[in-house]
Parts: sequence; structure tokens; C-alpha cells
Amino acid sequence: MSVSVAHTSHKVTYLVIGIIFLLITGVAMVAFLSSREDRQAQDKAAQLSSELAAAGLRVPDTDRIAQVLGDDGGAVCADPDNALRRGVLYGMLTNGAAGPGQRPVIADNNAMRGQLAIIKVYCPRYLERFQQVVDDLKTSAVAG
Repeated sequence: MSVSVAHTSHKVTYLVIGIIFLLITGVAMVAFLSSREDRQAQDKAAQLSSELAAAGLRVPDTDRIAQVLGDDGGAVCADPDNALRRGVLYGMLTNGAAGPGQRPVIADNNAMRGQLAIIKVYCPRYLERFQQVVDDLKTSAVAG
């Protein structure tokens, strides 16, 4: 009996060690991939910071940009040219009233520069189509 008990305890030991090894390997893979994504997010955030500075816009902290946009642009790059997103954009370019008093306004020239910079850095495949949407907006130098 002692032979079968010892044999069974070795199987259990090997099984537990194998599971621990798999867990450690999984944690290492997640950490590696997360580190790579963080590096890419920081690189793109630095690139966006320089684009915003070149456009003469306020530049947020690169860590904040990396947190919000990640390495893929987040919600900004989820097809920025579709009808729903354009509707939201047009809804933000209003006088700020609600209900029947809400009216479109002539937006400032700088209103879309930030979003264009984000699209240029994170999802350039949409840049041309979104540039056409922005070009169709009536803008002027209205902000002081």
C-alpha cells in the first residue's frame, strides 16, 4: 500500500507544480504584453504631444494621453467618420442651449485640430475622410 500512496502523492505533487508553472508563465506573458503596449502607448502619446504643440494647442501630460488613448486611439479611432459619431460631433458644435434653443454655431478654426491630430497619430487610415468632414464645417477665428 505504501507504494501506491507514494506514487499517488508524487502525481499530485507533479500536478500542483505543473499548475503553478503554468500560472507563473501566464502572468509573465501578461506582464510582457502589457509592458509592450505601455511602451507603444507612451511613444504615440509623445508623438501626439509634439503634433498638438506644433498646431499651437494646449498639450496634456503624455502619461494622461497614454492612459486615455492607449496604443490604438481608443474611442476616437472607432470609425470616426460614421454617421453616429458625426452626429455627436455636430451636437457638440452648438450654442450650448438645450431643447428648442439649441442652434449650430460657427466653430473656431482650432475646434477640430486636436481631433485631427489624434487621428493623424493613432488611426491615419481615417484622416482623409475625417478631414473632408472637417472641411465641410463652417469655421472662423471666433475664439480669442
